[in-house]
Amino acid sequence: MNAPIRQSQADILSKLYDMKQKQLAQAWQQGHSLRCQVLEAEAEAIFNALKSIR
Repeated sequence: MNAPIRQSQADILSKLYDMKQKQLAQAWQQGHSLRCQVLEAEAEAIFNALKSIR
């Protein structure tokens, strides 16, 4: 029963991570360095959460 919940969480975190990477790429193109730093930190937190449930 726990495995489907973990898979669901992993799916959600993967989607969030992908979305965050797209936002980061867009911010880099627009030259928003402070926004890039924030997005990088958010992406790292999502990635670490994803690693912890796998």
